[in-house]
Amino acid sequence: RFLPSEFGVDVARMGHVSGPGKETWHDKIAVRKAIEEAKIPFTYISSNGFAGYFFGGLCQFGALEPYMDSVVLFGDGNVKGIYVDEDDIATYTIKTIDDPRTLNNTVYIRPPQNILSQREVIQIWEKLSNKELQKSSISKEEFLGSMK
Repeated sequence: RFLPSEFGVDVARMGHVSGPGKETWHDKIAVRKAIEEAKIPFTYISSNGFAGYFFGGLCQFGALEPYMDSVVLFGDGNVKGIYVDEDDIATYTIKTIDDPRTLNNTVYIRPPQNILSQREVIQIWEKLSNKELQKSSISKEEFLGSMK
């Protein structure tokens, strides 16, 4: 069985993506189409955000450790994301190999308690560190512009 190493979000649900990076989504969709047309047995894993990557830096791209004084919110910081520990993703992925229910299907790893907004992630850190961070925000347009 083929398990393409795309993980993250379900690319089949990302056809609406625009702006920088959209080629990546379209390429992944093309790979899926080729797999299915070739009738290669598959399982797609939709694990969303890797907790170790996003949580450590309070959802700041490229930051693996929490900021100590300030943090940038994307928009208002209230859009929910799903964060899953990498070890859990690996465990569930391995379990799919012999499970006939997952053959030619997508497995969604979405623990309800792991569905949090960026603002909620920051609040958890503030509670643990007993320190309130200075918050600023960046608009969708500014964020997408920075990716160019």
